[in-house]
This record gives sequence, structure tokens and C-alpha cells, in this order.
Amino acid sequence: MDFPALAARDAVARALAEDGCHDDVTTRWSVPAGLRAQAEIIAKQPGVISGLPAVSEVFRQLDPDVTVEVLVAEGTLVSPGRTLVRLTGEGRSLITGERTALNFLQRMCGIATLTKQYADLVADLDVRVLDTRKTAPGLRALDKYAVTSGGGTSHRLDLSAMVLLKENHLAASGGVTAAIDAVRAGMAAEGRETLIDIEVETVAEAEEALRARVPWIMLDDMTLDEIRQVVRARAEIAPGAGVVLEASGGVTPERLRPIAEAGVDMVSIGALTHSAPALDLSMLLTGTPRA
Repeated sequence: MDFPALAARDAVARALAEDGCHDDVTTRWSVPAGLRAQAEIIAKQPGVISGLPAVSEVFRQLDPDVTVEVLVAEGTLVSPGRTLVRLTGEGRSLITGERTALNFLQRMCGIATLTKQYADLVADLDVRVLDTRKTAPGLRALDKYAVTSGGGTSHRLDLSAMVLLKENHLAASGGVTAAIDAVRAGMAAEGRETLIDIEVETVAEAEEALRARVPWIMLDDMTLDEIRQVVRARAEIAPGAGVVLEASGGVTPERLRPIAEAGVDMVSIGALTHSAPALDLSMLLTGTPRA
């Protein structure tokens, strides 16, 4: 996944406005005007790096005269003490933009780091680790990009990307078959063709979806035995149809590998974006040569 530059531009603009960077009274009153300075962003704990272009975007908007030197590549696993970015420019600009730049970078690195921890557990298996739409409002594209930096796969970006029938859709439409029929009728009426994914909670619902030839079935909160039953049912009901099976719901590191070994193709994990701890980073001035 390419870095979502347009989404970053908008998110950075909102973040700078939110932080009142146009009126940083503390910095304006304490740091001499015209003071040139250098600063470094340093990792304080091990982790996977993601979001460095967001740092560049922060200072591009705040002060285009700030030079941003990126010293590591996206997706790099770093150790504590590693310098990630070196900045040179007006001291006031560096200090004013510090928190906004770190907020983006720490969050994205945290997501990438947690994703790698999960992905590494099944790296030898033919299983993909997916994210979900459980992202921070306004930061979805950045959150999902960070998942890919850590070795995961970005799933549905938004509601228009594909059909994903979940339990409330099924309840409102009358069940698995009725929901699938309604979606197919809607696609035909609008002249559109979209991938259909359906969330099921029981083996019986999964078998119903298989008989309806849905290409993607999400197994929600199923036990390992239930997952194995659905895998066997796929081979019996829809052999050679290429139906994708995805497991979801409360996937912990301890449960991930057994779920993957049960025979699914994908495992989606909301925690990658809604519960990833921020990576500990710091930005410190390293020199203040005067202009």
C-alpha cells in the first residue's frame, strides 16, 4: 500500500489547527526569533517504523524552510537509540511542530509494531493478517497504511469498497440467503459488480452461505472445532469455487496460530488499529547554531 499522501495532508492540517500551532505563545515568547536549530527524532524502544512521510508533511505545512532528513526506511525494525529523522530549521518551527509530528509517528509505528508481532506468528503459513475498520476517526488511511508497514494486509477501506454483510444486516434483511439475494438484486439494479463478504456465527450459517456461492465468508467468534467444520464443509459443498474463509473476533496472539492452522485463509484483528500502544519516541534539539 502506498503512503496515503492526500489523507495525510488533510489529517496534518486538522492536527496543526487543533494544536493551535498558529499561536504557540510559549514558543514565541521563549525562543528567540531567527534562532536556527537542529533536532533528531529518536526511538526509545524497539519497533517497526511507519509514518515518516507524515513528519515531512507536518513541517511542510508548518514551515517549508525546515529540512527533514529521513534516516530509515518505512517498515524498518529499529532498536532503542536509533535516530529516525534529523531536522534543521528555525527553532520555533521545530518546537511548535514537535508534538504533532510525534503524535502521527508514534501512533503509526505502534500499529506497525503490533501488526508485525501478529504477522510473525504465522509467517510460515499461507494466511494473511487483516485489519478492520476499527480505526481512529479521520485517520483510517494512515492507520491502515501502518498495518501494511508491519506486514499485515489492508482490508476494506470504507463502506463503498465491497459488500460486507454483518449480523445487523442479516437481522434486518431476514437471514443469510435473504441478505445475499437482496444484495445481488441491488447490484443488478445499479449495474454494479462488487465482491460479497458475509459474516456468519454458526456452522449452519456458513453452510448456507457456501450453498449460495458467496466468494468470501467471515467466521465470527467461532471455536477451533467450528472453524474446522466449516473448512470441511467448504471442500464438500463448494469444491474448487475459490471461497475465501476469514476468521474474526477476539483474536489474541495465543489464538492466532491455532486459528490459522485450522484451515482459514485470512484472520482479521481489530486490535491492530484500536489497541496498538504508541511506540515511545522523542524529539530533542541537538544544536542551536545562530543564523
